[in-house]
Amino acid sequence: MPPKRQIIRDHTAEANLVARRTVVSIVFVCVLMSIIIINLYQLQVVQYEDYQTRSNGNRIKVVPVAPNRGLIYDRNGEILAENKPVFSLEITPEEVGDLDATIKQLSALMSLTDSEVKEFKSNIRRQRRFKPVSVRQQLSHDEVALFSAKQHQFPGVSIEARLSRYYPFKDSLTHMLGYVAKINKKELVRLDEDDQLANYAATHDMGKQGVEKFHEKTLHGKVGYQQVEVNNQGRVIRVLSFEPPLPGRDIVLNIDINLQKKAQEVLAGRRGSVVITDPNDGGVLALYSSPSYDPNLFVHGISQKEYNKLLASKDSPLLNRATQGRYPPASTIKPFLALVGLEEGVIDETTEINDRGTYRLKNVDHVWRDWKKYGHGTVNVTKSIEVSCDIFYYDLAYKLGIDRISESMQLFGFGRHTGIDLLEESSANMPSRGWKRARFNEPWYIGDTIPVGIGQSYWNATPLQLAQALNFLINKGQRHTPRLIKGYMVEGAVDVLPVEIQSPIPIVDEYNWDIVLDALYGTVNRSHGTARGAFKDTDYVSAGKTGTAQLFSVAQDAEYDEENVSARLKDNAMYIGYAPYVDPEISISVIIENAGGGSSNAAPAARVVMDYYFSEVKPNGIALKTKKNASDSISQARVSANTAAIITTETSGG
Repeated sequence: MPPKRQIIRDHTAEANLVARRTVVSIVFVCVLMSIIIINLYQLQVVQYEDYQTRSNGNRIKVVPVAPNRGLIYDRNGEILAENKPVFSLEITPEEVGDLDATIKQLSALMSLTDSEVKEFKSNIRRQRRFKPVSVRQQLSHDEVALFSAKQHQFPGVSIEARLSRYYPFKDSLTHMLGYVAKINKKELVRLDEDDQLANYAATHDMGKQGVEKFHEKTLHGKVGYQQVEVNNQGRVIRVLSFEPPLPGRDIVLNIDINLQKKAQEVLAGRRGSVVITDPNDGGVLALYSSPSYDPNLFVHGISQKEYNKLLASKDSPLLNRATQGRYPPASTIKPFLALVGLEEGVIDETTEINDRGTYRLKNVDHVWRDWKKYGHGTVNVTKSIEVSCDIFYYDLAYKLGIDRISESMQLFGFGRHTGIDLLEESSANMPSRGWKRARFNEPWYIGDTIPVGIGQSYWNATPLQLAQALNFLINKGQRHTPRLIKGYMVEGAVDVLPVEIQSPIPIVDEYNWDIVLDALYGTVNRSHGTARGAFKDTDYVSAGKTGTAQLFSVAQDAEYDEENVSARLKDNAMYIGYAPYVDPEISISVIIENAGGGSSNAAPAARVVMDYYFSEVKPNGIALKTKKNASDSISQARVSANTAAIITTETSGG
């Protein structure tokens, strides 16, 4: 067998192979390094700002800071709505060793209820363990002192303070001031639509009613922000920067709290309202609706039981009777109709009728009666107002017709919003042919017009409308919009807002104003005036008009028997008036539901308030200094509040 041949290795080929592999490896490594370098350049240079922003987004948080809500003062500097410190007991679960044992010890010390414990355990499941969770809010000072003395026994438990809205006068100002409460879902949607949501990022409450709601933007302020550095668990490590919030503006109202409390006093235990204004500029000095309720109940969340109690009450305490109550104006509108009759030439100063207690139309069986059974005898326009003669105004309404009545009364503000800075206001109803056709699909009959002459039938008005109309009359057609806000508090002085003036009521013969105003004087000061007894021996000279609104129809062959009438169907007592007669300072509108005659109930209540004003309020003057008028104006936006109308179809007297 021949021997195997020895294979000689090709070193050249091997060297070339190694060289090729080396080159390929080097090229591959260079490509990879290039990719890495390019990516590093892309990350570190090209996309630096993007990734830096993302990093800061994880590390830095922007936390909104709620602004302090503006305070509300009365015209003399008394605080009506303030921000009061509220203390709450809070637990940070992460810092508590045995949570159940701690809760048990706290329950024994602070008398925690089962519902409070249950709510706390529910809340901690929705929060991170390093964030504090409230166990009890609104701690009393005794509870704060009790826990503070033993706080060393409760690691992870602390008392925290925050500012909360507080109304020191409670139910005295509720319907006028309103209240703040937690923002609901609908309000969040509306804030988002109005591009205001960001400004409420740290705010839990907002105005719900009254001045608090109408002037929400002014009172709320502007949110602030702070940049904080957090760790990977979201815990704040340090504050990087701080932009303080801008607090809401403090506002000053025309309201005099002492006058407001006097109005509350005269309505104690009764349903009704008192509106007091300054006829010189439309400023509302008092606006009270009875019954009322404590607005502080809503600030921290009213219980369902308490809220249901308010809703179910037959006295409707949630209704602002001053601006939403719709009442037949009764005889209080006779001066306005008299002015229209004089201006239209339907009557003059010497026009007389013989009032025998009844009024009839030719070929009509229905009989309209005077409040005084056998009438007032011969009366002219002046005496018709002073004695509140119904027959005179049945006849005047018939001669004027509903078209002229409706058009003229709208000039005095009936059937329209007054423009007051409250959203809770009804326009009430000034009837017309078109209104009845739209409401009932029926034509207007002459029989509908007759009771309109004494402020009954389909006509209803709010107490504020009556006060406004009286001011228009006092000022002989000059019209000021009623308003609650006086101005803004700036460094201890009031930056007064300009008075809102509407176009005047056109009256051709100026003397007609004097005739009607003289009759209002006679109503209070002449021997036969219906308000003479209520204002006898006053230290001031006033004028006014009484009214008594009957709330149901009486059959033609029957008589009104007050003793046998249900309490809720008795007449409403009404009075509008002003003082002094020369250069008036205040005007008043009083309505007391189911109280009986206006001269015997509403007028005496008005006198109590007027006596108080001239003996106590007037000498004090305005304690706050005033600055130059601001250029701002009050918003005219209004929302109509629909309430049930009281429609009556029979006669009433003064």
